[in-house]
Amino acid sequence: MATKKAVATKKQAPKASSKSLTKAVFVESLAKEFDFPKSKAGVILDFVTETIKKSIKKNGSVSLSGLGTFRIAKRAARTGRNPATGASIKVKASKTVRFKPTPTFKAEL
Repeated sequence: MATKKAVATKKQAPKASSKSLTKAVFVESLAKEFDFPKSKAGVILDFVTETIKKSIKKNGSVSLSGLGTFRIAKRAARTGRNPATGASIKVKASKTVRFKPTPTFKAEL
C-alpha cells in the first residue's frame, strides 16, 4: 500500500484538544505563522481584544470586514423561574454583545 505525502503550502495551525479555539492555541498559531515569540503574540492578541472591547463600549458596534459585526444588544427585564424551587423571580434588564457574520463568512461555514 502506497502512502501519500501531504504537501503543505501554508503553515498549519495547531489543533485544539477541544472543539473550540482557546486563547493558548490561538497565541501559538499566531506565533508560528508570524515567527514571533509566544509572549509577543499574546500581547498582540490582548491588544486586539481590548481594542475591540473599548470600541464596542464607546461606539456600540465594531465591524470587521470579512468577519462580521459585534454590537451591543439590550435585554428587557423579565420574570424568570428558579429551576430548583419553581418560584418566580425578577430578572433585571441587561446588555450583551451580539455577533452577526458577514454573508461571505456565513457562506464559508
